Amino acid sequence: DFATPRAILTGHDYEITCATICAELGLVISGSKEGPCLIHSMNGDLLRTLEGPETLEGPENCLRPKLIQASREGHCVIYYENGLFCVFSVNGRLQATMETDDKIK
Repeated sequence: DFATPRAILTGHDYEITCATICAELGLVISGSKEGPCLIHSMNGDLLRTLEGPETLEGPENCLRPKLIQASREGHCVIYYENGLFCVFSVNGRLQATMETDDKIK
């Protein structure tokens, strides 16, 4: 027997660098090398795009997500390569940001 995927998630133009699954809310959140983070349903439907703060837009300051974690309460924390933490609601609204000089792994 061969395993088949439950869903195929589309929407990223570059390789995926991080992802998380929130089974309680039925969501998959993924981030790509040169692009935004996307929220999909577990059925594969693209629901939202999570864009970083406007002040850091531009090719030289591209936000590259490195780590993602979602909570069952509907919050998503994303750590970007440049030391920026962002907290989003699952509705795609940016709720808070914080910069750090520490290396997070």
